[in-house]
Amino acid sequence: MEQQANRIERRQCDVLVIGGGPAGCTVAPLLAEQGHRVVMLEKARHPRFHIGESLLPANLPLFERMGIADEVKAIGMLKPGAEFVSPHHDASSVFHFAEAWDKTMPFAYQVRRDEFDTILIRNAARQGVEVHEGCKARGVDFLPDRTVLVRARHDDGSEIEWHARFLVDASGRDTFLANRFQIKHRNPRHNSSAIYGHFAGAKRNPGQAAGNITIFWFEHGWFWFIPMRDDVTSIGMVTWPYYMKTKGERSLEQFLRDGIAQCPKLAERLGEAKLINEVEATGNFSYVSERNHGDNYVMLGDAYAFIDPVFSSGVLLAMNSGVIAAEAIDTCLKTPAKATAALKKFDALMKHGPKEFSWFIYRVTNPIMRDFFMGPRNLFRTKEAVLSMLAGDIFGKTPIWSSIRAFKMLYYIANILQPRRAYLGWKRRRFNIRKVDDDVVYNA
Repeated sequence: MEQQANRIERRQCDVLVIGGGPAGCTVAPLLAEQGHRVVMLEKARHPRFHIGESLLPANLPLFERMGIADEVKAIGMLKPGAEFVSPHHDASSVFHFAEAWDKTMPFAYQVRRDEFDTILIRNAARQGVEVHEGCKARGVDFLPDRTVLVRARHDDGSEIEWHARFLVDASGRDTFLANRFQIKHRNPRHNSSAIYGHFAGAKRNPGQAAGNITIFWFEHGWFWFIPMRDDVTSIGMVTWPYYMKTKGERSLEQFLRDGIAQCPKLAERLGEAKLINEVEATGNFSYVSERNHGDNYVMLGDAYAFIDPVFSSGVLLAMNSGVIAAEAIDTCLKTPAKATAALKKFDALMKHGPKEFSWFIYRVTNPIMRDFFMGPRNLFRTKEAVLSMLAGDIFGKTPIWSSIRAFKMLYYIANILQPRRAYLGWKRRRFNIRKVDDDVVYNA
């Protein structure tokens, strides 16, 4: 055993980042820029498939800051807005980002994540980050001197131990630290699953609106329709676990197709479309960890929490967490006396995004909220403020919050004025989010 241990290579770094997705590929180069020796471990090799293809306008300033704006533009499908389609309303409702409070971010992009994530990780390497792909973190020890020892294995079987001053968990839904600390929990206020695939030949909106993301409500949840370049469209069904239980012996592909059939307006858009990859599924879609940091580690993006993707907030929250983490970590390493305050600020900003998006997410399938989205009004500039939220403009100085509070008040008043409808909506939601047995099968 001792001889085997001696064969394990040992190295040192200032910051070890686990995960080469948007969060890790944002924090790593920013820290390298500050003069820290940063190492990144990514279990896969890019390019690799991933969902989460719809970006927000607030991502664009981050791309400029990282020097990758032109590369993302080259692979992106222009996304000027978001369309909502309800089975209970005759016409769809379209939100144009150009009409948000801040008019300087009028669009975003839809991207294939294999291409987008490859741009991010190659940029991290160019900026001085030591990147190891095909290398999976397998264990961690927090040492008495407040350093960290992480054991990792390359896909060729070789092992290595990294001794770091600070650890960043950007492992996404693998939730490397949360699982080891046993602090990851289902979101008690939300509970959903997703089944998804890529299609060719889907019918798109005419003109520039061809790049809009479309959200289709149906009885058991909602669908995303994300058009990308080269005639690829991502289709996903986000549904409640009780409905997943009805899958039975059907394949995931058949289950997805049967769900699409229950949404006639989506079925029409996919009438001549062909599936071009294998349908996949993800359970336990919404979760949160009890904490997001310690004295010598932080948990970013999906490694900390994941919320329903209805507003396409995932990549933005991940990248923004990388920005605020870089600031906090740099302070911790260079000015330890200010570490507590820096991490407290990090904690508050990490919770801000999920909190603001979640208020809408918890209510988006409520019939009264659906009416608000299908017939938006700009009373007290509420439409502009909600558009800013949909654009991801929630971390800057845009003064949207009084109008967001007004929107919430109008929603509560509408519930008071429609008590029976409000009660039935609340009762239905309680039914939807209830926990079911964990024997749901998420593969074909």
